[in-house]
Amino acid sequence: MDYTEVRLYTDQDSLDLLSCILTDMGIGVIVEDPRDLEDLINKKQDYEWDYIDKSVLVTAKNTPRILFYLEDTLEGLEKMEDIFREIEILPIEKVEIKSVCDENWKNLWKKYFKPIKISDRIVVKPTWEAYAAKKGDLVIEIDPGMAFGTGSHPTTTLCIRLLEKYLMPGRDRVLDIGCGSGILSIGAALLGAKEVLGVEIDPQACRVAENNVKQNGLDKVIQIIKGDLTCGLDYIANITVANLMADLVMQLSKDIGKHLVKNGIYISSGILIEKQEQVVSTIKASGFEILEIVEEDEWCAVAARNIHYR
Repeated sequence: MDYTEVRLYTDQDSLDLLSCILTDMGIGVIVEDPRDLEDLINKKQDYEWDYIDKSVLVTAKNTPRILFYLEDTLEGLEKMEDIFREIEILPIEKVEIKSVCDENWKNLWKKYFKPIKISDRIVVKPTWEAYAAKKGDLVIEIDPGMAFGTGSHPTTTLCIRLLEKYLMPGRDRVLDIGCGSGILSIGAALLGAKEVLGVEIDPQACRVAENNVKQNGLDKVIQIIKGDLTCGLDYIANITVANLMADLVMQLSKDIGKHLVKNGIYISSGILIEKQEQVVSTIKASGFEILEIVEEDEWCAVAARNIHYR
């Protein structure tokens, strides 16, 4: 099967929001942000190198852009139309679209993804890469897919760090809303969850998540279903995690408590810091007590306790 490669050029202020919108639509994205190179240069003392090649420095002047792939099918074309409708309000400076054959697409994915430790214990590793696990490491094995996520985005790492803190014996039944590629579901299982339900509205993302769950040998612990929290889902958890966007977090917060035991933990992320106060206010009004708010870059995640239901 061939694929369609899409590059969206935008400004830095819109880059994270664009990435979040695409991710919530089940699209695996590659973010090319000149700020990443600036951060690397500023943290030179943390790395074992003495210089950066001049050809690399040229990228610091590039326009921020996001790269993603769609299947070259009618369904892929319809998905592209949906994407452009969702992002039409954002300042997209330029769009580049080209066809990529299957073998080239696989190789393109592979060059972008390397093992990365995203929390004190969790490591995300592509299956084709070697990784010398250290004592205490919990390794998530991932193969690329159209809903692929590496876990490196702050919204994901913040969720994983909160799961590490709040998941414990007796609080080990987890509901993952908008599970995407399944990283949070798999992470929860590796951290000790006895039962995990991942819910995803996009069927393509469901297939990717199911494959990743099997790849990690966790299909007896994790179930992935296509569904919507607000439509007929009958599941009660000790912890619910929702790595979405601020507007979706606020929209779903009124229903989250119905799927949590009393004093259960609600972890939400995908929230720009500028919307933190608005989201926190909505979560409180939905019957939760705020336990803590953690931040990284422009993003924050909220841990709250269910005090209203059950």
